Amino acid sequence: MLAYRHGFHAGNHADVLKHLVLTRVLRYLGEKDKPFRYIDTHAGAGGYLLKGAQAQKTTEYREGIGRLWSRADLPPLTADYVRLVQEFNLQPGEDGQAPVLEKGMTPPLALYPGSPSIARQLMRKGDSMRLFELHPADARTLATHFGNTKTVQVLNEDGFAGLKGQVPPSPRRALVLIDPSYELVQDYGKVVASLRDAVQRFAEGVYMVWYPQVSRVEAVQLPKRLTALAPKGWLHVRLTVSQPDPQGFGLVGSGVFILNPPWPLHQELAAELPFLVDTLAQFDGASYLLEEQPA
Repeated sequence: MLAYRHGFHAGNHADVLKHLVLTRVLRYLGEKDKPFRYIDTHAGAGGYLLKGAQAQKTTEYREGIGRLWSRADLPPLTADYVRLVQEFNLQPGEDGQAPVLEKGMTPPLALYPGSPSIARQLMRKGDSMRLFELHPADARTLATHFGNTKTVQVLNEDGFAGLKGQVPPSPRRALVLIDPSYELVQDYGKVVASLRDAVQRFAEGVYMVWYPQVSRVEAVQLPKRLTALAPKGWLHVRLTVSQPDPQGFGLVGSGVFILNPPWPLHQELAAELPFLVDTLAQFDGASYLLEEQPA
């Protein structure tokens, strides 16, 4: 697990789906006056340099956020997500200076925000964050960017184990994001076990699980296993954009499973997913799946 570094994959098609949905769920939580907590079990480094060695080795972002970056015809949810990534690219650089752009210009795509950075852009006064990251280097980077904020705690710990101590939160409103690397096959079982325990402790929470679409039986079975943990309803969205390699391997797509989803989300995603399939497709058979079980 410690070998995985998200910097190689930042901004790819899987990040697009995950962060588009994350943005919308956080928007919903922010519509009520009562504070909420964002809990991220596998927070990563918080942000990634797309011109750095890791991202340039794979250039996966070009087939993800890169395909959306300068388009003027983005549908509402996609446009909101891309706008947040663009704002992240307007933060001051190492010289302390933010890019200066003429009105209407799009900033260069140089940085990609991790889930904690997207969440921070949408947090209000009184909201809080708990960020778990086990990789020591990424945890240090995360602490550098978030550690001086009173409402944020960065924990260099196993997020699966740490989630138990975070629910129920006070006040009793929270979004929990669970998105391990799944490099270890045991991660699939840990997702189910951690989520089962969390729902028993805090049934009214909103839980969002990201998973890769790969040639593993555990990945295929995971959404079915999660449906049994959702007494108040669930939503499942999957985006398939490419084909396996000749050996049958590769990340062909990804999925997001939400327990206790905001009720309009299904209708909104149904309107956006055809655009995402057309824009991110890397082969003629690209497709999406969208299903739900209302509470």
